[in-house]
Amino acid sequence: MRRSQPRRQTSPWGDARRRRSLLLALPKTDLHVHLDGSVRPSTIFELAKEQRVKLSVRDQAGLKRFLSRLTSGVSLPTYLKAFDLTLSVLQEAAALERAAFELAEDSHRENVRYMEVRYCPALHTKRGLGLSEIVDAVVRGLSEAERRYGIQTGIIVCGIRHLSPKLSLTLADLAVAYAGRGVVGFDLAGAEKDYPAKAHREAFDRVLRNNVNVTVHAGEAFGPGSIRQALHYCGAHRIGHGTRLGEDRGTLDYVNDHRIPLEMCLTSNVQTRAVPTLAAHPFRRYLKLGVRVTLNTDNRLVSSTTMTDEWERAVKAFRLSPFDVRQVLINGFKSAFVPFREKGDLLRRALEEIDAHLLRARIHGTESERDLL
Repeated sequence: MRRSQPRRQTSPWGDARRRRSLLLALPKTDLHVHLDGSVRPSTIFELAKEQRVKLSVRDQAGLKRFLSRLTSGVSLPTYLKAFDLTLSVLQEAAALERAAFELAEDSHRENVRYMEVRYCPALHTKRGLGLSEIVDAVVRGLSEAERRYGIQTGIIVCGIRHLSPKLSLTLADLAVAYAGRGVVGFDLAGAEKDYPAKAHREAFDRVLRNNVNVTVHAGEAFGPGSIRQALHYCGAHRIGHGTRLGEDRGTLDYVNDHRIPLEMCLTSNVQTRAVPTLAAHPFRRYLKLGVRVTLNTDNRLVSSTTMTDEWERAVKAFRLSPFDVRQVLINGFKSAFVPFREKGDLLRRALEEIDAHLLRARIHGTESERDLL
């Protein structure tokens, strides 16, 4: 008797072009994106010319080579050197307004429906701008993008680990002053090693007592102890990166049980050596365990990525099913620093659009109990 040939396995996504098109069309969030790491290359050179700033690179090809050297997987401190260049042209109000608008515009073009932009206002004062002027400029840029395109945005004010806790307290007061006027949260960014989050505890106490949301960079360049500090000293509602969470099962269970979202950034995690390779990234493991993982860009310019690029890499590296993608998209909308009633409307609209796209592509997922948590 002649044996039948085994049926060839086919991807539910179809070919690469179809997959890319669908991932681009799906409504998305970007909860972890740095303003000073996401400036358009052309804008950097235009601003430098306008402001008479001498850059260390001459053209976009030189910029690409420069960033490639810093993102070649050396370390987080090396990666962060890229910000010296971008910050050199982001010291004027008009430049900040333009950068914020263009970031929102670029995100809108790939169907990001909700985005939280983070930055440290204290890093933009070298030409005499006051902290309020700096926030006002970014608010204007994002507001214009919202008016023009409908993308919903929020601002996260960042303290910096290696700068003084006193400065963090000043920035915490700034976040409180602008809560409900564009600012949706407070963060602590920068190199983790030797700069513990608990040193900035007073700043976090200030924002928490004033009902401001908290996220903290943790578990990227340091172990789960960094995450525990973010949770138990700083009161974090979300964790930025959290790559090394899985090294301590107790902390992982705590994060999972309390539905604390992880703002995961695949490309930058490889570039900063948080993980050795994309294949070694714990994203898939965390998702399988039920952790509320979200997908984000971190730095569109520095990491040379987009939100759609991040989704493509995730789908390919971790063999995500359409249902997996649907779940992570839902996680993003659920994790937004948006008031509960507004979030319900945002999530319902996103779900209708997600399911419509998947249905048209004939790869519709079904709801699970986890969707309700």
